[in-house]
Amino acid sequence: METISGTTLAVRRTGTGSPVVLVHGSAGGLESWDPVLPFLDGFEVWTYTRRGYPPSGPAIDKTFADDVADLSAVLAEVGRPAHLVGGSYGGTVVLHAAREGAQVRSLTVWEAPLYSAGPPLRPVLDRYRRLLDDGDLATASRLFAERVARVPVAMLDALGDGVAMERAEAVGCLSDLEAMAADDPDLGRFAGIAVPTLLVQGSDTWSPMPETMDALAAVLPHASRATLAGLDHFATHTAPELWAATLREFLP
Repeated sequence: METISGTTLAVRRTGTGSPVVLVHGSAGGLESWDPVLPFLDGFEVWTYTRRGYPPSGPAIDKTFADDVADLSAVLAEVGRPAHLVGGSYGGTVVLHAAREGAQVRSLTVWEAPLYSAGPPLRPVLDRYRRLLDDGDLATASRLFAERVARVPVAMLDALGDGVAMERAEAVGCLSDLEAMAADDPDLGRFAGIAVPTLLVQGSDTWSPMPETMDALAAVLPHASRATLAGLDHFATHTAPELWAATLREFLP
C-alpha cells in the first residue's frame, strides 16, 4: 500500500475476527511476528514493514511522527478501531500513535526501549552512520546492540558474530536511531493515553528495561502488567506460544 506521503509499505493481513495490528521492532520486518501468528487464531492480524526496512520504502531523517503517519495509514486500511501491539521500538511507535489520538481499542507494549531517547544518543547516531558509510557492519551492529538496546556486554560476547546484521537491517536501524535521537525522553507525555494498555516484559531482560517499564506504568492511567518468567527481550521468538497466550488473555 502507499501512504498519503507517498511512502510504500508492505502490509499483510491474515485471519478473521477483531483486528490486531502488530508493529515490529528494530532490525525487523514483515516476518518479525511469524513465530507468534499461529497462536493468534480468531483475530484479523495485520503486520507491516516499517519505512526504512525493505520491501517498504526508504526513510530519511526519520522521526516518530513518520512512524505514526505510516501506522495511521495501516489503521485506515483496517477500516475500524484495532488493538495495537508494539514490540521493542514498535512499542514506542504505538505509544506515540495513541498519544496523537489514533482511534484504537487497546495497546500492548512489549519492552519499549524508552530509555534510549534524546540528545545522549546523537554521538552514537553519528558514529553509527560513519560505520555504515565505511561498510563496517559488524562494529555498527555491536554499537547498536550495546549502546542503544543496552544488551549486556557478556551476552554480546557470547553471541559473537551472531550480533552482526545484514546491511538492509542495519540501514533500517539507522532510521530508527535517527527517530530515537530526535525523541523526548519525558515519559509524562504519555499520561493522557486513555485506552487499556498492557505492559509486557520478561523477568530476565536486562536493566534499564525493568526500571523503564515501572516508570511507564506509573504514568499510564489504564495500565496493567504481565511478566514472563525466565524470559528476556527475545521471548516472541523463544516462547511465542506463551507470549501470544499473554496477549490473548488481555484482548477482549
